[in-house]
Amino acid sequence: MFTISLCMIVKNEEAVLARCLNSIKDAVDEIIIVDTGSSDATKEIARQYTENIYDFVWVNDFSEARNFAFSKATKDYQMWLDADDVFPEDSLKKLLEMKKTLENVVDIITMKYITDFDSNENPVNIATRERLMLREKGYKWMDPVHECIPLVGNVFHSDLVVHHRKPKKEGASRRNLEIYMALEKSGKPLPPRQLYYYARELKDHGLWIKAAYYFEKFLETKKGWAEDNIAACFNLSACHKALNNKEKILPILFKSFEYDAPRAEICCEIGYFYKRAGEYAAALKWFEIAANMDTPDSLGFILADYWGYIPNIECCVCCCHLNDFKKAKKFNERAASFKPDAPAVEINRKYLTQIENPS
Repeated sequence: MFTISLCMIVKNEEAVLARCLNSIKDAVDEIIIVDTGSSDATKEIARQYTENIYDFVWVNDFSEARNFAFSKATKDYQMWLDADDVFPEDSLKKLLEMKKTLENVVDIITMKYITDFDSNENPVNIATRERLMLREKGYKWMDPVHECIPLVGNVFHSDLVVHHRKPKKEGASRRNLEIYMALEKSGKPLPPRQLYYYARELKDHGLWIKAAYYFEKFLETKKGWAEDNIAACFNLSACHKALNNKEKILPILFKSFEYDAPRAEICCEIGYFYKRAGEYAAALKWFEIAANMDTPDSLGFILADYWGYIPNIECCVCCCHLNDFKKAKKFNERAASFKPDAPAVEINRKYLTQIENPS
């Protein structure tokens, strides 16, 4: 049976830390808490679970903090969680069983990471993240923001899941954006992956022109991971949409096909382009392509609604505009199979019923 050191970096997490630790404590053999400057009860809560609490002076670099936490580990595997993560009960059971059966020849164990849910608790955004690393391999975190450990070695992609349950706050945090802006101001060139994530931060804060610049700069390096390249095209099209650069939207969406097979979110965005122009027949074709795609077994982010619900609900809308109500009903029920409680499904049902049975 292998052992696990849970290594966490925290700051002012009194609202969520106990929830996180309660969800995982039965599966780990050591808990290491690195505090980067809390002014609330975070450390007092942590002491209820471990004596291994360390202070770390924050230097605007998540990798340095995580590597410091990893340096304190003594067990076979180093595991990370954020304080606002939750380890679901079914994954806990699987991890306890994995500890008994999985041999230490595995260097890295990945888990799915659900970072967003809709109001009905359906996953919206799903990623695959490195989660446990064999300590003797000496893995190091890289990049000051959106830090990662490259998947090098014998990697096991598990079906375990971690839920990210970030408390609702007013407005987006500027922490990551400000770290990137400081790096930019220093004049130090950003590597391709950081160009991509800086562009994402800029987009999330509505800085469309600068975000578009950095997405383009990232793609021009031709050194990005295929999944990031595709996501960059998707996000860059959103920037052009916000800036009303209509002539640039389709070219960048089609460019994504250079990197891998077409993705549902890209095909849907092409569909939306034609739908906004009132070209419903063309839009329907692209939404249908997306509706008939199988969700890929990808290590990149999966925008779950695009792989089922969105293309089918949009096919329904396009069919209604084209007066093909029989086909519209079929697509609406397909959308319902993915999200039965979606308000749009019920609205469409009522509309289509009125069409079939006019009073």
